[in-house]
Amino acid sequence: MRWTTTFTGFDEAFGPDKNPRAHYRSVVSALGVLTDEQIQYRGRLQEISARNQGITFNVYGSDEGEERVFPFDFVPRIITADEWAVIEAGLIQRTTAINLFLLDVYSDQHCLKDGIVPYELVFSRSDYRRELLNVEPPHKIYTHVVGSDLIRDDKGQFLVLEDNCRCPSGVSYVVQNRVALQRTFPELFTDLPVRGVRHYAEMLRESLEFIAPRGYGQGLTVVLTPGRANSAYFEHTFLAREMGVLLVEGSDLVVEDNYVYVRTTAGKMPVDVIYRRIDDEFIDPLAFRKDSILGVPGLINAYRAGNVALANAPGAGVADDKAVYPFIPEFIRYYLGEDPILGQVPTFMGFRPAEFDHMLQHLDELVVKRTDGSGGYGMLMGPQATTKEREAYAAKMKKEPGLYIAQPLIELSAHPTYIDGEYKARRLDLRPYVLYGDRVRILPGGLTRVALEAGSYVVNSSQGGGSKDTWVLESTPGAGQ
Repeated sequence: MRWTTTFTGFDEAFGPDKNPRAHYRSVVSALGVLTDEQIQYRGRLQEISARNQGITFNVYGSDEGEERVFPFDFVPRIITADEWAVIEAGLIQRTTAINLFLLDVYSDQHCLKDGIVPYELVFSRSDYRRELLNVEPPHKIYTHVVGSDLIRDDKGQFLVLEDNCRCPSGVSYVVQNRVALQRTFPELFTDLPVRGVRHYAEMLRESLEFIAPRGYGQGLTVVLTPGRANSAYFEHTFLAREMGVLLVEGSDLVVEDNYVYVRTTAGKMPVDVIYRRIDDEFIDPLAFRKDSILGVPGLINAYRAGNVALANAPGAGVADDKAVYPFIPEFIRYYLGEDPILGQVPTFMGFRPAEFDHMLQHLDELVVKRTDGSGGYGMLMGPQATTKEREAYAAKMKKEPGLYIAQPLIELSAHPTYIDGEYKARRLDLRPYVLYGDRVRILPGGLTRVALEAGSYVVNSSQGGGSKDTWVLESTPGAGQ
């Protein structure tokens, strides 16, 4: 079986000498003895199992409107213990600083008064909720679940590409990918000490119960879903089932005297914690969008009164706005007095006239994104775009400069991926999941997303990407290789 080891960026599995890195040797060896027919047979079993279990996602705007199985590549992405120690420390530091920023920006606003971040930038963000000024969440935690997307540059250094502080999705695939790989390729696990991921639901429930207004473990914890049409509905059902809590829609909940109750066959029962998978603007038609039928009328008043905890806290989305991202290293220095452990990508901001002019003059070198965009939609890959495409995009940018940021195109790391009977190098990223309860904890590994198309930099499932099982090793074999 042929392995493609020629790639301009950092190759995760093979060193410059084209030999497998120390922590990949056993996996490369185990896969090398399998025939094409054996691999395809196991792949079919995995896909049938995924479809039977409903491990699918919906693509918004798809003509077919069908549920699709998230493509899974069986070659695991392996992270050594030493590498993970740096990632873990960096994400704990980053999440702590982000939470302190949110606590500050919704209360005393010292960071604004001291000029760390401009007033006009924060107040112009669509996810800044003035309605929640001076409303303090339980235990002062805004960021109960954070998914920070990491990439690896051509030197092999991990960089934070963006933070997801509202309703980060994808963790169900982390758990299911591990289950699938252990069932279909059990021999891969023989020689390496891989840290487990099956305990995520337990970690999540502990973090949610910590913020219960009436004390740890009191009242009900529920998962609030917008319903079956949502692209992440499988994940909502999976997490509710794994945690052993109720999955509810807005119509299942009612607010009376600023307390939240769930309707059950046994009558109304009090709810203390809501893990909401609905965006801010839809969670309460009395506070935000009046036309929302997904939320719960009066929920924000119950939250203000301190009678229910919401995870993530409403308003947390201002911290993952792409225009706020460039300031996070300064937040770390300002709130923690530390230098950032993890680097991030240099970013030009459209709300600054000089930087906006630079963006327009160098569109052929930059990746441009809307600050409110997600899922790989609405961005311009300048180096890969035509002149006509860049001109059309520039015309949109000029209408609302403050809604755009730009970054240089980073050569993402690549990983062997089984395509058409060969192991080919494909670019990928990593989304670890950070939980903030009585302490900040991180699930070992995360969701590795891989761009299945040759030459593509876009890893999102909605744009044709797939996923891999992510291994974090208990120890680092062959350190220094």
